[in-house]
Formats: sequence, C-alpha cells, structure tokens
Amino acid sequence: MVLGFALSAALAAAQPAAAPPLLLKPDRVFDGVGAPRAGWQVLAQGDRIAAVGPNLPVPAGARVVELPGTTLIPGMIEGHGHLFLHPYNEAKWDAQVLNEQLALRTARAVVHARQTLEAGFTTLRDLGTEGAGYADVGLRQAIDLGIVPGPHLVIATKAIVARGAYGPKGFEPGVEVPQGAEEASGVDEVVRVVRSQIAAGADVVKLYGDYRWRAGEDSRPTFSLAELKAAVDAAHDAGRPVAIHTSTPEGMRRAIAAGADTIEHGYGGTAEVFAQMRARGVTLCPTLAAADAVARYGGWNGADPAPASVSLSRKAFALALKSGAPICAGGDVGVYAHGDNARELELMVAGGMTPLATMVAVTSGNAKAFGLTDRGAIRPGLRADLVAVEGDPTADITATRRVRQVIKDGRIYSPGR
Repeated sequence: MVLGFALSAALAAAQPAAAPPLLLKPDRVFDGVGAPRAGWQVLAQGDRIAAVGPNLPVPAGARVVELPGTTLIPGMIEGHGHLFLHPYNEAKWDAQVLNEQLALRTARAVVHARQTLEAGFTTLRDLGTEGAGYADVGLRQAIDLGIVPGPHLVIATKAIVARGAYGPKGFEPGVEVPQGAEEASGVDEVVRVVRSQIAAGADVVKLYGDYRWRAGEDSRPTFSLAELKAAVDAAHDAGRPVAIHTSTPEGMRRAIAAGADTIEHGYGGTAEVFAQMRARGVTLCPTLAAADAVARYGGWNGADPAPASVSLSRKAFALALKSGAPICAGGDVGVYAHGDNARELELMVAGGMTPLATMVAVTSGNAKAFGLTDRGAIRPGLRADLVAVEGDPTADITATRRVRQVIKDGRIYSPGR
C-alpha cells in the first residue's frame, strides 16, 4: 500500500504542471481557412484555444508573448512521413531495413521527431516504420508522456504489403529476409493483419496497392479489389482510416473502389482517375518532394528538363489540381531530411497551387482528410497547437521555413535554430 502510494506520487510529480494562459500577439493570424486577419490575437488556456480576435483582454497570470513581424498559423500537419527512415543519400533503404539496429533507428527517430516539431509541424502522420516493427507505438507514448519532444503522432505501425511484393529483395529465395512491411495474402489473412496492427496501436491502416515485383520492373497492382475492400471494411469497422500507396491507374482505381480515405503518391494518375477521386471524396497525398529528392540523389541538379520520374509527379499533381480532387500536404519525409518538411509546400506552390491553398492544405485540409477534428485551425475549443512564422506564408510559402515560435498543447517550444 505504501509502495503504491509512493509510486502514484512519483508519477504525479513527473507530470508537467498546467501551463499558464498564453496571450499571443503576432502581426496577423491565419486561421487555417481564410485570408490572414491583421491585428488579431490568440489566447490559449491549458491545451486549448480560448479566444481569437483583436484586442483580447489579458487574464490574470497570463504570459503575454509579443511576436512582431510574424503570422500566427495553426500547427502544421505533416501528411506523409517516416520517422524511422533517414535520407537515402545517407543510407539506402535496404541498408536501413537490414543493417541498422532497432535501437539505432529508434534513437534517430527521437531526433527526427524533435526536428519535425521545431520545423512547425505539430502533428505527423507516420505511414510505416519500414522494418522497425511497432517501435512507433513506443515513440508516440514517449512523446505523449513528455519524455521526448515531438509532434502528435498518427501512426500506421508496420504497414501491409502483398506477399512477395515488397523488399528487401535479391537474396537466396529459400532465406527468410526481414521485410519493410508486414506481408499478407488472401482476404482472411489481410483482415487478420489489419486487426492485429490496430490492436497493437495503429491509428491508420496503410496498404501498398501496387509495387515492383522485381527490380527494374514497372509497378503493378498487388492486392486484388476483394483483398483491399476487406482490409478497408475491417479498418473502418474499427474506426481507422485507410491510406493506400499506389501510383498505377489500375491500383488507384482499386483503391478508390475499395473505399480508401487517402491515396499516397498517385504519380501515374489520369484525369479520369482523379475525377473518380473527386466524386468519391478520396484525398491525394502527392509526395512531390520524394520524387524530387530521389532524382537529386541520382545526380539531377534541379534544372529543366526534369527526369521522367519528376515530370510524371508534376503532371499528376497538375491533373489532380485541375480535377478538384482533395489534396493534402505530405512529402514522404524520411526519404529526405526531417525538419525540411516545408520542401513539399514549396513544390506544391511551384506546381500551381496558390500559397493560400497550400497553407489550407497543410492545416485544416490535412485535419479534415485525416479525421483530426480537434486541430488544423485557430478557433476556440481546438488544440492550442500554434506556430509563429516570420512573414506571411499565404503570400510567400517560404515563410514556413522561418519559424520563430512553436506552441504545442499550449506550451512553448523553442525552435532551436
């Protein structure tokens, strides 16, 4: 009994004290929906936004933070990341999956989480540990407990691939080689794996709807429509959204027909496919930065003409924009450096999306696409996840790189840059 009391007291002492009210005074406020409002202020009490508007009264005991020259925006949401990966020009994907110890990968992920938060991204949808098992479950818990700094995590754990359709590959066929995601084959097994990952802690179910069966081949659909539909139904029954990696027209058609919530990459999307996505309300996560980064690792200097892979991603993005299909902001960060999340936003603007629309996408748009009803905008009652950036990102998207202050759950984090 005494031991239990002592343990309870120790745990209570370890919890951070309630944050004092914060009154934030930037030059303007972008609420995640419309044009910025000059002269507006934001009051945070506890972990929630209490008031928004001009000339707010100062509550007793509040900390007033003057932020001249800045725009206060909702905490940005990274739509597609992999905290357990680091840039492929540092180590190839195969080497990370096969040769790097789990403890090393987890230590890196802790640093990546901090870099993400410091870049102004207070939420990250992590779409698979790429061979690191359920380590993202523990990392999410460590962040939530305040043990390490990082964004709110929405995690997919292992992710799911069709048997034989992922990697690493190229080994003696009789040797069992660790894979970058969990394999499944057939309706019953796919449903079992979906449910087991949800039971282990997955917030979102990630499937690979197409992939290369052998190195050098084009991607082809992997899961059948029946398998995908069974997976989506099982996930939705459990209240989990579904993200499907697919870039082939047929893979995208199957994902749409199966009821996917988001399609990742979509580089081979056609006008007809994007029209289907618009009609069904399926969101595209374009990951332009991943295609750009991989091309640069191969020697491209960024000048036109762009390599075929980059041109394909740009064309698909333009078609998606023209179609009016929902588009989220997510760059597949981990392929390139964590903390460089703004790279995707800059490429979206370069691809034809206005800075204002891009800022809506990375805030309220991503929140809507991922079912995160408590964040993504600045209004009373939502999470006090807020970022002050120098300049106005709705006019100049590069302002998202100039992070002056990060607030998560009403607490101030220093960018440390």
